[in-house]
Amino acid sequence: MRNLIKKSIGLLLSSVYAFYNYNTQKKLKAIRNIFFSYWIRNLFKKCGKEIRLQSPVYIKGGQYITIGDDFHALERLRLECWDEFEGEKFVPDLLIGNNVVMNYNVHIGCVNKIIIGNNVLFGSNILITDHQHGFVDKRDLNIAPTKRLLSTTGPVMPNVSIGTGCIIGANSVVTKSFPKNSVLAGIPAKLIKSLNVE
Repeated sequence: MRNLIKKSIGLLLSSVYAFYNYNTQKKLKAIRNIFFSYWIRNLFKKCGKEIRLQSPVYIKGGQYITIGDDFHALERLRLECWDEFEGEKFVPDLLIGNNVVMNYNVHIGCVNKIIIGNNVLFGSNILITDHQHGFVDKRDLNIAPTKRLLSTTGPVMPNVSIGTGCIIGANSVVTKSFPKNSVLAGIPAKLIKSLNVE
């Protein structure tokens, strides 16, 4: 009887291991994300063909977000379009082009306008915003940051545009515009070199 119990327990444990091994978990997660991607596309203003998202994802103001074809994002994507904050009204517009891939922990916050072009690859831990909490002067010193009015001076990092084919180094802070095919890095980002594409 003891041998039968040992064999049964052994069979049960090996079955559990087979079911929960890494490859099986990976497959189950992929299937879950297919259903999740299909469901979440209904939150957006417009959504192209073939979007794949890995949960968890945080979406605020999806009715202001347009996504093109072939959009892929890994876990912890955060897209926020704020149309109201502390009584102040906004009309946000977030446009994401075709063939865009976002790695882990990408956060885009919009109260004005942000445009991500076609064929863009994001690394991990990226923040793109067109606003900030409060003003950089004495007005807001005695107000908690979360209670300060949002301020914006234009699209993206006020009026910054990054040209086609640019490469931005990790941990860079882009505060001004750069022409196409530029390699930039640093805080604030500086031109490292221009790529000759001929």
